[in-house]
Amino acid sequence: MRLSLKRRIAVAATLGLALMANAACGAVEPAGNAAKSDGGFQLADYISEAVEKGDALKIRLSYHDPSLAFAVPIREGMERAARELGIEAQMIGPTGGQAADQVAELQTLINQKQIHGLAVSSASNDALKPVIAQAYDAGIPIISFNTNNPESKQMGFVGQDLVASGESLAKELLGVLNGKTGKVVVVSVDSGAGWSNDRFSGFQAGVKDAGLEIVGPVNTGNEPSAAYNTIESTMAAQRDAIALVSLDCCSFTAGAKWLQQSGNVGKIHSVGFDVQPQTVEYLRDGVVDLTISQGPAEQGYQAVKLLADFLKNGTEIKDVDTGALVVTRDNLADVPVEG
Repeated sequence: MRLSLKRRIAVAATLGLALMANAACGAVEPAGNAAKSDGGFQLADYISEAVEKGDALKIRLSYHDPSLAFAVPIREGMERAARELGIEAQMIGPTGGQAADQVAELQTLINQKQIHGLAVSSASNDALKPVIAQAYDAGIPIISFNTNNPESKQMGFVGQDLVASGESLAKELLGVLNGKTGKVVVVSVDSGAGWSNDRFSGFQAGVKDAGLEIVGPVNTGNEPSAAYNTIESTMAAQRDAIALVSLDCCSFTAGAKWLQQSGNVGKIHSVGFDVQPQTVEYLRDGVVDLTISQGPAEQGYQAVKLLADFLKNGTEIKDVDTGALVVTRDNLADVPVEG
């Protein structure tokens, strides 16, 4: 007996959740398993009908702040996947990263029944859990990307293991310091965000017993001049710091700018994340020591592909780890710029 598309997808989703609960996928945390309590995912009728008729599938990637420079390569990866797979994909999200605005936008999309798949990068894990559950219960396939929300009803995650990336950053910093001990200032554009907390917890674990005094994480905000000013005042109060560590792309470039303009290049080590155009320049000029890439374009691409394969073929949703690539002046030429 041939199962209908809707039934095949429902079976695949249920099996996929069970498999993810029992097997690790690379270094990524297992996807949230809360959905098992309601008997498994059931695709919405309107989505099943659209798939059966061959309608253009509409997938939305809700990024916690599309105004961030990091959103650019994610969008590029999303658009590449949409072209290749014949999907209508679009990045949405609140400028400024307010969780309430992201929730409201997603609730509107869910209630309108105009979309066929959702990928969410949460501004706040706790705030987004209910709306992720709302989408799941409404029969809309939903995954997380870039920022994991493992205790939600997400069906999978595409992105970097953030705790492991923080540990990697700590390992690289210790290599750069080469046994030197002292004060290390840690900065973040949003020190209260889940992604920032995860990275910082990994970083703390990685430098444990290394004889370093950790200051922060200091919240810089995302606005460039404000971030620079915050770093300037923080470092003025921490004149004996031996390193400036960033948990993201934007506070990293703000910190590098401060190092350059304050004459502290070569005196204070600096490590951080992502390969933005400015970061590339600072690496080439020796202002910063290294950065860690998390493959943002691949995150956008794989988020669309995961949902499209699930909808079109009933393919099991599995977590995708986009990794942590250490980038230095030596391998910079081999790494694509993220933005």
